[in-house]
Amino acid sequence: MTREEAEKELCRLLEEAEADIQAGRTLPAEEVFAQLREEFAPRNIVYLTGDTHGRFERIVDFCSQREMDRENTFVILGDAGLNFYGGLRDALGKEQLAKLPCTFFCIHGNHEQRPGPELGYERTQYHGGSVWVQPQYPNLLFAIDGEVYDFCGHSCLVIGGAYSIDKYYRLARGYGWWPDEQPSPQIKEKVEQVLEERNWQVDVVFSHTCPLKYEPVEVFLPGIDQSTVDKSTEEWLDTIESKLHYERWYCGHYHTEKQVDKLRFMFEDYALLSHTLSIEEEKALIAKMERRD
Repeated sequence: MTREEAEKELCRLLEEAEADIQAGRTLPAEEVFAQLREEFAPRNIVYLTGDTHGRFERIVDFCSQREMDRENTFVILGDAGLNFYGGLRDALGKEQLAKLPCTFFCIHGNHEQRPGPELGYERTQYHGGSVWVQPQYPNLLFAIDGEVYDFCGHSCLVIGGAYSIDKYYRLARGYGWWPDEQPSPQIKEKVEQVLEERNWQVDVVFSHTCPLKYEPVEVFLPGIDQSTVDKSTEEWLDTIESKLHYERWYCGHYHTEKQVDKLRFMFEDYALLSHTLSIEEEKALIAKMERRD
């Protein structure tokens, strides 16, 4: 519904309410508000947050404080921690999220296995793109790199994966590490082909790591020699970002919360996918509202 259509519909509802009052037919306030919510509330609200690493207490608290339903999408920007152990511990986390009244949409991180048939996943469609899902957990969806999804009328490109700086520590101790943690040449080719077909235009990017030029160096661990870190994914994302026409970019991975230009780093904070994607339009709207106050 456009803004003009919404205004016309609101006028119609107000005229009906006025006619009811004049005729002596009054409606309870909660019924009026319920009707307005039904008319104007977006059918799909999209929430975003950063890495959870299998710890979902904050997600449970967040959802319990809101009216959620299965049409709401909750994006976790990688390292959800649902495909790490491959056994009971993963199942406990999945059971915890499966009870919540929303649909989780997980980007691939570097501390987790890629979903696939060998883990009991099947492909299905969600908001215009392919996703992985296990039949016993229908509200836990895993995005596929290079797919473009339609959320709130916006084209949203997914690019997951990153390099694990603790790779050798994990290997030495027998912890989980997977060689396909970063985008493969095939995934990179798919992303570039999809963007070429779209004339290098999408509204939003959901990724795990960020383009190299946006690396938050202030949060780097002091004990890590950065010359040993494989930054090929970030370098490739740099080439993507330099050619891409987009309005918003969201990523996780670095366990920090800040915004630089159009890119927002997320960790334990939350965001709503804005219906006004242009940051300049949003600033102008906020300024207009402040002037009215």
